[in-house]
Amino acid sequence: MDKATKAEQLGKPDRTRGSGAQTVYQQLRQSILELAIEPGSPLDEVTLSEQFKMSRTPIREALVRLVAEGLAKTLPNRNTVVATIDFAQLPVYFEALTLMYRVTTRAAAVNRRAEHLVAIRGFEAAYADAVMRRDALDMIQANRDFHVAIAEAGGNSYFTHLFSRLLDEGRRILRIYYQSFDDRLPHQYVDEHGSMVQAIDAGDADLADALATTHAAQIVRQIQSYIARDTVAGIKL
Repeated sequence: MDKATKAEQLGKPDRTRGSGAQTVYQQLRQSILELAIEPGSPLDEVTLSEQFKMSRTPIREALVRLVAEGLAKTLPNRNTVVATIDFAQLPVYFEALTLMYRVTTRAAAVNRRAEHLVAIRGFEAAYADAVMRRDALDMIQANRDFHVAIAEAGGNSYFTHLFSRLLDEGRRILRIYYQSFDDRLPHQYVDEHGSMVQAIDAGDADLADALATTHAAQIVRQIQSYIARDTVAGIKL
């Protein structure tokens, strides 16, 4: 008896191992990033198990991934909640983020190899495509992958690890950033990515540093301006 027939006779769907956890992870992640599930909301295994009609094992696996991305948090009582957005700590976060933009882009201009540029340009194109389609979640992912690829080209694994963590922790902040444009992101920001790639390709570390600094500064200004408005007053911090 083959696997599919056995699954049908048991009256259960034949899920590839790990596919259930992936489904839960993707759906919860999208809801969290879109702020459809508010910061601080509980992620109860039993409730989610009933919602997704799955056992608690894939639910637990999905929650572990969300915690690793900084989108969820495990409390001392072992309950899991959606991570809050600590707007009070944003100045410190922006300081670290700006520094990592600079050092990784500078290092990439010095140490990049041909294969690094292929990867970087691939993510640059993916980001431009997402902007054209106004797909905010794809913008967030492609932007993260673009800058991580630049960090990897720089050759410092510590920088790459730190920058990846900062970008992951800032996904919802970036979602707020795109909301400030109603997801109609000006092509200027696609052009800024392109300019950084050109500087990296040319091996111009000083220009790469300057472009990354400008790029980070305009993101910080836009987010700070948007947060200062009443439009985010309804977001639970």
